[in-house]
Amino acid sequence: MSDKKKAVEARKCMTPEFRASFPHVFKAHTGFEGQEAKFSIVMLFPKKTDLSALKKAAFNAATEEWGAKEKWPKGLRMPFRDGDEKPDLQGYEDTIFVTASSKQRPGVVGPSLNTITEEDQAFYAGCYARATLIAFAYNKAGNRGVSFSLQNIQKLRDGEPFSGRKKAEDEFETVEDGSDEPNAYGVESAQDAMGF
Repeated sequence: MSDKKKAVEARKCMTPEFRASFPHVFKAHTGFEGQEAKFSIVMLFPKKTDLSALKKAAFNAATEEWGAKEKWPKGLRMPFRDGDEKPDLQGYEDTIFVTASSKQRPGVVGPSLNTITEEDQAFYAGCYARATLIAFAYNKAGNRGVSFSLQNIQKLRDGEPFSGRKKAEDEFETVEDGSDEPNAYGVESAQDAMGF
């Protein structure tokens, strides 16, 4: 095996089971105008999960790019984030979340290795899966860090779907019964609101 292949193998890993969030695995997606569209997924791992395989791959990517750890740039960004910092996002509590992306569409299969397509609607935010990743270092516009390239995904089991929308009780405040009072527009009727 060549040195280059050995280096890539050192950056490869398979994840433990995670819960899928924001899966853009069938169509490339862009977060904002001008950004390159990519296939991506956010992987939610309970904080007790053993992420040593991912951490080793990330460590090897940083070492390949910058050498021994003491030589790494200050403020180096690693791909592991605390889900408790995203209280508004469903399913993120008490998790570590990791994002992986790719310019190429990943393969998506089920538990028995059957191919899953978008039309199947079998892979969704909230289901459980695992994935193969390759860690890589980046150094762009002063931003330095390590991220993961998404290779392939295997759905492991179903889970409660994430709706992507807030609960109604989280968006409104309680109000007193205002049936005798003017409506929210300060007028008595629709005709008054229209100026009739």
